[in-house]
Amino acid sequence: MTNKENPNNDLQAPKGMRDIFGNDFFAYQGFCEKAAEVALYYGFTPIETPILEKTDLFERGTGESTDIVSKEMYSLKTKGGDSLSLRPELTPSIMRAYLENGFQSEPQPVMLYSYGPFFRHDKPQKGRYRQFYQFNLDMLGTSKSIADAMVIKVIMLILAEAGLKNLRLQINSIGDKDCRPIFKRELVNYYKKHARGLCEDCRERLKINPLRVLDCKDPKCQELKLGAPTSIGYLCEGCKHHFKEVLEYLEMMEIPYEINNTLVRGLDYYSRTVFEIIDDQVANENNEPLTVAGGGRYDYLARYLGNKKDISAVGGAIGIDRMMLSPNYQRQTPRIVKKPKVFFIQLSFDAKLKSLAVIEILRKARIPMAQSLSKDSLGTQLGIAEKLQVPYTIILGQKEAIDNTVIVRSMCNRSQDTVPIAKLPEYLKNLK
Repeated sequence: MTNKENPNNDLQAPKGMRDIFGNDFFAYQGFCEKAAEVALYYGFTPIETPILEKTDLFERGTGESTDIVSKEMYSLKTKGGDSLSLRPELTPSIMRAYLENGFQSEPQPVMLYSYGPFFRHDKPQKGRYRQFYQFNLDMLGTSKSIADAMVIKVIMLILAEAGLKNLRLQINSIGDKDCRPIFKRELVNYYKKHARGLCEDCRERLKINPLRVLDCKDPKCQELKLGAPTSIGYLCEGCKHHFKEVLEYLEMMEIPYEINNTLVRGLDYYSRTVFEIIDDQVANENNEPLTVAGGGRYDYLARYLGNKKDISAVGGAIGIDRMMLSPNYQRQTPRIVKKPKVFFIQLSFDAKLKSLAVIEILRKARIPMAQSLSKDSLGTQLGIAEKLQVPYTIILGQKEAIDNTVIVRSMCNRSQDTVPIAKLPEYLKNLK
Protein backbone atom coordinates (compact mmCIF):
# COMPACT_ATOMS: atom_id res chain seq x y z
CA MET A 1 0.00 0.00 0.00
CA THR A 2 1.44 3.35 -0.99
CA ASN A 3 1.12 6.52 1.05
CA LYS A 4 -1.53 7.80 -1.36
CA GLU A 5 -3.64 4.71 -0.74
CA ASN A 6 -3.27 5.00 3.02
CA PRO A 7 -5.98 7.27 4.47
CA ASN A 8 -3.90 7.60 7.67
CA ASN A 9 -0.81 9.21 6.19
CA ASP A 10 0.36 10.17 9.67
CA LEU A 11 0.47 6.47 10.65
CA GLN A 12 3.52 5.31 8.75
CA ALA A 13 6.71 3.45 9.60
CA PRO A 14 9.57 5.83 10.47
CA LYS A 15 11.73 7.01 7.58
CA GLY A 16 14.25 4.39 6.58
CA MET A 17 12.33 1.59 8.31
CA ARG A 18 9.72 -0.74 6.89
CA ASP A 19 7.37 -3.63 7.56
CA ILE A 20 8.58 -7.07 6.46
CA PHE A 21 5.87 -9.66 5.90
CA GLY A 22 4.70 -12.54 3.72
CA ASN A 23 7.26 -13.93 1.29
CA ASP A 24 9.79 -11.21 2.16
CA PHE A 25 9.76 -12.31 5.79
CA PHE A 26 10.08 -15.94 4.80
CA ALA A 27 13.04 -15.02 2.57
CA TYR A 28 14.79 -13.36 5.53
CA GLN A 29 13.98 -16.29 7.81
CA GLY A 30 15.04 -18.85 5.21
CA PHE A 31 18.40 -17.14 4.65
CA CYS A 32 19.15 -16.93 8.37
CA GLU A 33 18.25 -20.61 8.83
CA LYS A 34 20.60 -21.65 6.03
CA ALA A 35 23.37 -19.34 7.24
CA ALA A 36 23.03 -20.73 10.77
CA GLU A 37 23.23 -24.27 9.40
CA VAL A 38 26.55 -23.49 7.69
CA ALA A 39 27.89 -21.64 10.75
CA LEU A 40 26.94 -24.48 13.11
CA TYR A 41 28.72 -27.01 10.92
CA TYR A 42 31.94 -24.99 11.20
CA GLY A 43 31.64 -24.82 14.99
CA PHE A 44 29.90 -21.49 15.61
CA THR A 45 27.16 -21.44 18.26
CA PRO A 46 24.26 -18.98 18.60
CA ILE A 47 24.07 -15.90 20.77
CA GLU A 48 21.50 -13.13 20.97
CA THR A 49 22.43 -9.85 22.61
CA PRO A 50 19.99 -7.10 23.69
CA ILE A 51 18.84 -4.67 21.03
CA LEU A 52 19.26 -1.92 23.64
CA GLU A 53 22.65 -1.52 25.30
CA LYS A 54 24.21 1.13 27.54
CA THR A 55 25.27 4.08 25.37
CA ASP A 56 28.68 4.01 27.06
CA LEU A 57 29.35 0.58 25.51
CA PHE A 58 29.30 2.07 22.01
CA GLU A 59 31.00 5.33 23.00
CA ARG A 60 33.94 3.39 24.42
CA GLY A 61 33.94 0.53 21.92
CA THR A 62 32.92 2.16 18.66
CA GLY A 63 34.53 5.51 19.50
CA GLU A 64 32.93 8.86 20.27
CA SER A 65 34.65 10.40 17.24
CA THR A 66 32.99 8.07 14.74
CA ASP A 67 29.96 9.13 12.72
CA ILE A 68 28.09 6.15 14.17
CA VAL A 69 28.29 7.51 17.72
CA SER A 70 28.38 11.24 17.05
CA LYS A 71 25.62 11.38 14.42
CA GLU A 72 23.84 8.10 13.82
CA MET A 73 22.85 6.40 17.10
CA TYR A 74 19.30 6.26 18.40
CA SER A 75 19.65 6.99 22.12
CA LEU A 76 17.23 7.50 24.98
CA LYS A 77 17.13 8.21 28.70
CA THR A 78 15.26 5.76 30.92
CA LYS A 79 13.05 6.83 33.83
CA GLY A 80 15.92 5.82 36.10
CA GLY A 81 18.30 8.16 34.29
CA ASP A 82 20.28 5.51 32.37
CA SER A 83 21.39 6.33 28.84
CA LEU A 84 20.62 3.48 26.44
CA SER A 85 21.07 3.15 22.68
CA LEU A 86 19.69 0.89 19.99
CA ARG A 87 22.64 -1.16 18.81
CA PRO A 88 24.24 0.38 15.70
CA GLU A 89 26.51 -2.65 15.31
CA LEU A 90 27.18 -5.93 17.13
CA THR A 91 30.89 -6.17 17.90
CA PRO A 92 30.94 -4.21 21.20
CA SER A 93 27.92 -6.23 22.39
CA ILE A 94 29.66 -9.50 21.55
CA MET A 95 32.79 -8.50 23.48
CA ARG A 96 30.66 -7.27 26.39
CA ALA A 97 28.83 -10.62 26.47
CA TYR A 98 32.15 -12.51 26.30
CA LEU A 99 33.50 -10.62 29.30
CA GLU A 100 30.28 -10.55 31.32
CA ASN A 101 29.40 -14.23 30.92
CA GLY A 102 32.82 -15.66 31.73
CA PHE A 103 33.58 -16.99 28.26
CA GLN A 104 37.28 -16.48 29.05
CA SER A 105 37.21 -19.64 31.19
CA GLU A 106 35.82 -21.78 28.37
CA PRO A 107 37.93 -23.54 25.72
CA GLN A 108 39.23 -20.91 23.30
CA PRO A 109 38.37 -19.66 20.79
CA VAL A 110 34.73 -18.96 21.51
CA MET A 111 32.88 -19.03 18.16
CA LEU A 112 29.54 -17.25 17.92
CA TYR A 113 26.93 -16.39 15.30
CA SER A 114 24.04 -13.99 15.57
CA TYR A 115 21.50 -12.23 13.37
CA GLY A 116 18.90 -9.53 13.77
CA PRO A 117 18.16 -5.82 13.38
CA PHE A 118 20.53 -2.87 13.87
CA PHE A 119 19.83 0.85 13.86
CA ARG A 120 21.62 3.90 12.46
CA HIS A 121 20.22 7.34 11.68
CA ASP A 122 21.95 7.36 8.31
CA LYS A 123 20.66 8.73 5.01
CA PRO A 124 18.39 6.04 3.53
CA GLN A 125 19.43 4.87 0.07
CA LYS A 126 19.52 1.71 -2.02
CA GLY A 127 20.40 -1.21 0.24
CA ARG A 128 20.72 1.05 3.28
CA TYR A 129 17.97 1.37 5.87
CA ARG A 130 17.87 2.96 9.29
CA GLN A 131 16.72 -0.40 10.61
CA PHE A 132 18.85 -2.95 8.80
CA TYR A 133 19.60 -6.64 9.23
CA GLN A 134 22.90 -8.52 9.56
CA PHE A 135 24.18 -12.04 10.01
CA ASN A 136 27.34 -11.98 12.15
CA LEU A 137 30.22 -14.37 12.84
CA ASP A 138 32.78 -13.86 15.62
CA MET A 139 35.77 -15.80 16.96
CA LEU A 140 37.13 -14.58 20.30
CA GLY A 141 40.21 -15.76 22.16
CA THR A 142 42.63 -16.50 19.31
CA SER A 143 45.22 -14.47 17.42
CA LYS A 144 45.83 -17.24 14.87
CA SER A 145 45.62 -16.29 11.21
CA ILE A 146 43.46 -19.33 10.47
CA ALA A 147 40.65 -17.66 12.43
CA ASP A 148 40.67 -14.69 10.03
CA ALA A 149 40.61 -17.09 7.07
CA MET A 150 37.82 -19.19 8.59
CA VAL A 151 35.54 -16.20 9.14
CA ILE A 152 36.06 -15.14 5.51
CA LYS A 153 35.57 -18.71 4.25
CA VAL A 154 32.29 -19.25 6.12
CA ILE A 155 30.91 -15.88 5.02
CA MET A 156 31.80 -16.69 1.39
CA LEU A 157 30.14 -20.11 1.75
CA ILE A 158 26.95 -18.57 3.17
CA LEU A 159 26.79 -16.07 0.30
CA ALA A 160 27.37 -18.86 -2.23
CA GLU A 161 24.58 -20.94 -0.65
CA ALA A 162 22.34 -17.89 -1.15
CA GLY A 163 23.18 -17.92 -4.87
CA LEU A 164 25.61 -15.00 -5.07
CA LYS A 165 28.33 -15.37 -7.70
CA ASN A 166 31.50 -13.64 -8.88
CA LEU A 167 31.99 -11.80 -5.59
CA ARG A 168 35.15 -9.76 -5.05
CA LEU A 169 37.02 -10.19 -1.78
CA GLN A 170 39.12 -7.14 -0.94
CA ILE A 171 41.57 -7.48 1.92
CA ASN A 172 44.21 -5.40 3.69
CA SER A 173 46.24 -5.27 6.89
CA ILE A 174 46.21 -2.08 8.94
CA GLY A 175 48.93 -3.27 11.32
CA ASP A 176 48.94 -3.37 15.10
CA LYS A 177 49.81 -1.08 18.02
CA ASP A 178 53.53 -1.48 17.29
CA CYS A 179 53.61 -0.52 13.61
CA ARG A 180 50.40 1.41 12.97
CA PRO A 181 51.51 4.60 14.81
CA ILE A 182 54.34 5.04 12.27
CA PHE A 183 51.92 4.61 9.37
CA LYS A 184 49.43 7.03 10.94
CA ARG A 185 52.16 9.64 11.38
CA GLU A 186 53.12 9.41 7.71
CA LEU A 187 49.46 9.49 6.70
CA VAL A 188 48.84 12.66 8.71
CA ASN A 189 51.93 14.31 7.22
CA TYR A 190 50.72 13.49 3.71
CA TYR A 191 47.20 14.82 4.25
CA LYS A 192 48.40 17.95 6.04
CA LYS A 193 50.19 18.89 2.84
CA HIS A 194 46.89 18.45 0.96
CA ALA A 195 44.51 19.68 3.66
CA ARG A 196 42.84 22.21 1.37
CA GLY A 197 41.73 19.37 -0.89
CA LEU A 198 39.98 17.47 1.91
CA CYS A 199 36.28 17.69 2.66
CA GLU A 200 35.25 19.39 5.89
CA ASP A 201 34.54 16.09 7.70
CA CYS A 202 37.97 14.70 6.80
CA ARG A 203 39.74 17.77 8.14
CA GLU A 204 38.20 16.89 11.50
CA ARG A 205 38.92 13.18 11.08
CA LEU A 206 42.55 13.97 10.44
CA LYS A 207 42.82 15.40 13.96
CA ILE A 208 40.96 12.58 15.73
CA ASN A 209 41.20 9.37 13.70
CA PRO A 210 43.25 9.80 10.50
CA LEU A 211 42.63 6.26 9.22
CA ARG A 212 39.02 7.21 8.64
CA VAL A 213 40.07 9.71 5.98
CA LEU A 214 40.81 6.67 3.78
CA ASP A 215 37.21 5.55 4.24
CA CYS A 216 35.70 8.78 2.90
CA LYS A 217 33.52 8.55 -0.22
CA ASP A 218 33.79 12.23 -1.17
CA PRO A 219 35.23 12.43 -4.74
CA LYS A 220 37.87 15.00 -3.68
CA CYS A 221 39.12 12.74 -0.88
CA GLN A 222 39.00 9.68 -3.14
CA GLU A 223 41.38 11.37 -5.56
CA LEU A 224 43.81 12.35 -2.81
CA LYS A 225 43.73 8.80 -1.46
CA LEU A 226 45.49 7.50 -4.56
CA GLY A 227 48.76 9.14 -3.50
CA ALA A 228 48.51 8.42 0.22
CA PRO A 229 50.90 6.11 2.10
CA THR A 230 49.70 2.51 2.41
CA SER A 231 49.55 0.54 5.66
CA ILE A 232 51.18 -2.54 4.12
CA GLY A 233 54.35 -0.56 3.55
CA TYR A 234 54.73 0.00 7.31
CA LEU A 235 53.84 -3.45 8.70
CA CYS A 236 56.11 -4.90 11.39
CA GLU A 237 57.44 -8.45 10.97
CA GLY A 238 54.65 -9.94 13.10
CA CYS A 239 51.91 -8.27 11.06
CA LYS A 240 53.60 -9.15 7.77
CA HIS A 241 53.79 -12.80 8.81
CA HIS A 242 50.15 -12.84 9.98
CA PHE A 243 48.91 -11.25 6.76
CA LYS A 244 51.01 -13.60 4.61
CA GLU A 245 49.48 -16.62 6.38
CA VAL A 246 45.92 -15.31 5.91
CA LEU A 247 46.56 -14.94 2.16
CA GLU A 248 48.08 -18.43 1.99
CA TYR A 249 44.96 -19.90 3.61
CA LEU A 250 42.77 -18.07 1.09
CA GLU A 251 44.88 -19.38 -1.79
CA MET A 252 44.73 -22.93 -0.43
CA MET A 253 40.92 -22.64 -0.22
CA GLU A 254 40.86 -21.21 -3.77
CA ILE A 255 39.25 -17.97 -2.65
CA PRO A 256 40.35 -15.20 -5.05
CA TYR A 257 41.25 -11.91 -3.37
CA GLU A 258 42.41 -8.40 -4.16
CA ILE A 259 44.73 -6.47 -1.86
CA ASN A 260 43.18 -3.03 -1.41
CA ASN A 261 45.87 -0.80 0.11
CA THR A 262 43.35 1.87 1.09
CA LEU A 263 40.85 -0.45 2.76
CA VAL A 264 40.39 0.37 6.46
CA ARG A 265 37.61 0.09 9.01
CA GLY A 266 36.15 3.30 10.35
CA LEU A 267 36.19 2.02 13.93
CA ASP A 268 39.07 2.50 16.37
CA TYR A 269 39.38 -1.04 17.70
CA TYR A 270 40.31 -2.88 14.48
CA SER A 271 43.82 -4.26 13.90
CA ARG A 272 45.64 -6.30 11.28
CA THR A 273 43.21 -8.01 8.88
CA VAL A 274 40.31 -6.03 7.41
CA PHE A 275 38.16 -7.22 4.50
CA GLU A 276 35.11 -6.45 2.39
CA ILE A 277 33.13 -8.60 -0.03
CA ILE A 278 31.73 -6.72 -3.03
CA ASP A 279 28.96 -7.62 -5.48
CA ASP A 280 29.68 -5.79 -8.75
CA GLN A 281 26.24 -6.67 -10.11
CA VAL A 282 24.48 -4.36 -7.64
CA ALA A 283 25.23 -0.64 -7.55
CA ASN A 284 24.22 2.09 -5.12
CA GLU A 285 22.75 5.46 -6.09
CA ASN A 286 26.25 6.72 -6.97
CA ASN A 287 26.69 3.77 -9.33
CA GLU A 288 29.27 2.20 -7.01
CA PRO A 289 29.18 -1.58 -6.42
CA LEU A 290 27.61 -2.59 -3.12
CA THR A 291 29.59 -4.12 -0.28
CA VAL A 292 27.53 -7.09 0.93
CA ALA A 293 29.82 -8.21 3.78
CA GLY A 294 32.83 -7.01 5.73
CA GLY A 295 34.79 -7.38 8.90
CA GLY A 296 38.20 -7.78 10.42
CA ARG A 297 40.28 -8.34 13.51
CA TYR A 298 39.47 -6.37 16.68
CA ASP A 299 42.19 -7.36 19.13
CA TYR A 300 42.02 -4.09 21.13
CA LEU A 301 38.28 -3.82 21.76
CA ALA A 302 38.40 -5.47 25.20
CA ARG A 303 40.73 -2.76 26.53
CA TYR A 304 38.53 -0.05 25.04
CA LEU A 305 35.71 -1.52 27.13
CA GLY A 306 37.81 -1.40 30.32
CA ASN A 307 39.26 -4.90 30.42
CA LYS A 308 42.78 -5.10 31.88
CA LYS A 309 44.24 -6.98 28.92
CA ASP A 310 43.67 -7.39 25.19
CA ILE A 311 41.53 -10.25 23.90
CA SER A 312 42.29 -11.34 20.35
CA ALA A 313 39.16 -11.55 18.21
CA VAL A 314 38.03 -11.49 14.60
CA GLY A 315 34.59 -11.25 13.04
CA GLY A 316 32.50 -10.35 10.04
CA ALA A 317 28.95 -9.44 9.07
CA ILE A 318 26.71 -9.98 6.06
CA GLY A 319 24.37 -7.12 5.19
CA ILE A 320 21.21 -9.11 4.55
CA ASP A 321 19.26 -6.23 2.95
CA ARG A 322 22.05 -5.57 0.45
CA MET A 323 22.66 -9.24 -0.26
CA MET A 324 18.99 -9.72 -1.22
CA LEU A 325 19.35 -7.02 -3.91
CA SER A 326 21.71 -9.23 -5.92
CA PRO A 327 20.17 -10.54 -9.18
CA ASN A 328 21.74 -13.91 -8.33
CA TYR A 329 20.18 -14.12 -4.87
CA GLN A 330 18.01 -17.23 -4.50
CA ARG A 331 15.21 -17.08 -1.96
CA GLN A 332 15.25 -19.96 0.47
CA THR A 333 12.09 -21.28 2.08
CA PRO A 334 12.31 -21.66 5.88
CA ARG A 335 11.76 -25.11 7.32
CA ILE A 336 8.48 -24.12 8.96
CA VAL A 337 6.93 -23.46 5.55
CA LYS A 338 5.80 -26.72 3.97
CA LYS A 339 3.82 -27.08 0.76
CA PRO A 340 0.38 -28.23 1.95
CA LYS A 341 -0.56 -31.80 1.12
CA VAL A 342 -4.24 -31.27 1.95
CA PHE A 343 -6.72 -28.42 2.10
CA PHE A 344 -9.30 -28.61 4.89
CA ILE A 345 -12.86 -27.68 3.90
CA GLN A 346 -15.69 -27.37 6.39
CA LEU A 347 -19.40 -27.01 5.66
CA SER A 348 -21.98 -26.06 8.33
CA PHE A 349 -21.65 -24.69 11.86
CA ASP A 350 -21.36 -28.18 13.39
CA ALA A 351 -18.40 -28.85 11.08
CA LYS A 352 -16.74 -25.59 12.13
CA LEU A 353 -17.07 -26.62 15.76
CA LYS A 354 -15.02 -29.76 15.07
CA SER A 355 -12.58 -28.12 12.64
CA LEU A 356 -9.87 -27.06 15.06
CA ALA A 357 -9.79 -30.50 16.67
CA VAL A 358 -9.29 -32.14 13.26
CA ILE A 359 -6.59 -29.62 12.32
CA GLU A 360 -4.74 -30.35 15.58
CA ILE A 361 -4.78 -34.08 14.74
CA LEU A 362 -3.15 -33.26 11.41
CA ARG A 363 -0.56 -30.95 13.05
CA LYS A 364 0.49 -33.64 15.54
CA ALA A 365 0.82 -36.09 12.64
CA ARG A 366 3.05 -33.53 10.83
CA ILE A 367 0.85 -33.40 7.75
CA PRO A 368 1.21 -30.02 5.98
CA MET A 369 -2.19 -28.47 5.36
CA ALA A 370 -3.98 -25.24 4.49
CA GLN A 371 -7.45 -24.00 5.38
CA SER A 372 -9.84 -21.07 5.23
CA LEU A 373 -12.13 -21.52 8.21
CA SER A 374 -13.69 -18.10 7.72
CA LYS A 375 -15.24 -19.19 4.39
CA ASP A 376 -18.58 -21.00 4.16
CA SER A 377 -19.06 -21.83 0.47
CA LEU A 378 -17.82 -25.16 -0.91
CA GLY A 379 -17.03 -23.52 -4.25
CA THR A 380 -14.98 -20.74 -2.63
CA GLN A 381 -12.96 -23.18 -0.56
CA LEU A 382 -12.35 -25.51 -3.52
CA GLY A 383 -11.23 -22.50 -5.55
CA ILE A 384 -8.61 -21.63 -2.92
CA ALA A 385 -7.44 -25.27 -2.87
CA GLU A 386 -7.03 -25.22 -6.67
CA LYS A 387 -5.12 -21.94 -6.55
CA LEU A 388 -2.72 -23.44 -4.00
CA GLN A 389 -2.39 -26.57 -6.18
CA VAL A 390 -3.06 -28.82 -3.21
CA PRO A 391 -3.35 -32.50 -4.27
CA TYR A 392 -6.06 -33.49 -1.76
CA THR A 393 -8.96 -31.88 0.08
CA ILE A 394 -10.56 -32.97 3.35
CA ILE A 395 -14.27 -32.18 3.50
CA LEU A 396 -16.08 -32.06 6.83
CA GLY A 397 -19.83 -31.52 6.36
CA GLN A 398 -22.90 -31.82 8.57
CA LYS A 399 -23.21 -35.59 8.17
CA GLU A 400 -19.46 -36.20 8.59
CA ALA A 401 -19.42 -34.10 11.76
CA ILE A 402 -22.11 -36.36 13.26
CA ASP A 403 -20.40 -39.57 12.06
CA ASN A 404 -16.86 -38.49 13.11
CA THR A 405 -15.65 -38.96 9.54
CA VAL A 406 -14.31 -36.81 6.72
CA ILE A 407 -14.31 -37.10 2.94
CA VAL A 408 -10.82 -37.16 1.36
CA ARG A 409 -11.03 -36.07 -2.27
CA SER A 410 -8.32 -36.20 -4.93
CA MET A 411 -8.06 -32.85 -6.71
CA CYS A 412 -6.58 -34.66 -9.71
CA ASN A 413 -9.32 -37.19 -10.61
CA ARG A 414 -12.08 -36.21 -8.13
CA SER A 415 -12.12 -39.72 -6.62
CA GLN A 416 -12.95 -39.71 -2.91
CA ASP A 417 -13.13 -41.88 0.21
CA THR A 418 -14.91 -41.52 3.53
CA VAL A 419 -12.38 -41.91 6.33
CA PRO A 420 -12.91 -42.06 10.12
CA ILE A 421 -11.22 -39.06 11.77
CA ALA A 422 -9.30 -41.39 14.09
CA LYS A 423 -7.67 -43.08 11.07
CA LEU A 424 -7.16 -39.91 9.03
CA PRO A 425 -3.39 -39.43 9.67
CA GLU A 426 -2.60 -43.02 8.72
CA TYR A 427 -4.73 -42.75 5.58
CA LEU A 428 -3.12 -39.48 4.45
CA LYS A 429 0.42 -40.73 5.05
CA ASN A 430 -0.24 -43.64 2.67
CA LEU A 431 -1.35 -41.29 -0.12
CA LYS A 432 1.25 -40.43 -2.75
